[in-house]
Amino acid sequence: MSNTVATASVAAAAEGAPDWSALRIAVLVPCYNEEAAIEAVVRDFRKALPTATVYVYDNNSKDRTVEIARAAGAVVRQETRQGKGFVVRRMFADIEADIYIMVDGDDTYEAAAAPRLVEALASRGLDMVNGARLETDDAAYRAGHKFGNWMLSKIVRTVFGDEFRDMLSGYRVFSRRFVKSFPVMSAGFEIETELTIHALGLEMPSTEVMTSFSDRPAGSASKLNTFRDGFRILWTIMKLLKQERPMQLFSWSAFLLALVSVILIYPIVVTYLQTGVVPRFPTAILSTGLMLAAFLSFACGLILDTVTRGREEAKRMRYLAEPSVLTTLERLRERQAGNS
Repeated sequence: MSNTVATASVAAAAEGAPDWSALRIAVLVPCYNEEAAIEAVVRDFRKALPTATVYVYDNNSKDRTVEIARAAGAVVRQETRQGKGFVVRRMFADIEADIYIMVDGDDTYEAAAAPRLVEALASRGLDMVNGARLETDDAAYRAGHKFGNWMLSKIVRTVFGDEFRDMLSGYRVFSRRFVKSFPVMSAGFEIETELTIHALGLEMPSTEVMTSFSDRPAGSASKLNTFRDGFRILWTIMKLLKQERPMQLFSWSAFLLALVSVILIYPIVVTYLQTGVVPRFPTAILSTGLMLAAFLSFACGLILDTVTRGREEAKRMRYLAEPSVLTTLERLRERQAGNS
């Protein structure tokens, strides 16, 4: 057992609480063509969390990723639909655990930090711990990716809540009730955005912990395209804004349409009051149409807000149907007391 895990065990025993390492912990590794990195990822996480099971979900790799991961001691499974979102959907549906750790298979994230992230989630009863990236060398984080992450994270913080600084991190720890209440809709790298907004939308107890982030090993190449995937993530944010905050989106739309309508009609109204003549009749018609569109936009916001509230209630009921980590630990404590 690692020193970190041993320390947590001693602290738990001193408090009379069951050791969190007795919980079922699953390390989930979505993978595509990572033969240069996957062995180190599996080895390091098995060392950091000896009681955990490491699952590698291969996404149609054309290299030796599968055999290397299996030889390193991982449970290897397949997802044939191409895209990280499909892989996460399959992992969350298939695997039963109390705590889930999701990490990319490129050996850029700090495996030694895993016990610290799990301890934060288990000791505080959280539903998600985000491993925010702190780069250890300049080559680890490309400038385009860094700027895109900052911009997209800023948009999400402004709209959904100021809680996460690294929204696109691929290193996270989840409770069971997060995983089993998460309706995965994304197909690709926008899955991280969806995970973040799911936590913010249901106001789940979450936190962010800084972890080291290093460059990929030699022979490993990034699958992320800065512009293509950046636009896909931005589009996902807009879709989630429509789904999760429709009143906010359509109210702003209504305000802008109404503002343009007033700007267009103002000189026409002034001229009419002075002369009794309506000049630029087409402009008056356009202004009227824009004002009607503003009212329709506001009405759509009201209707969709009612639908969204119903969806949120359904998701929250599903979320509450699963026991929290603290409840699971309490049951372990009672079981230990009964066996003693």
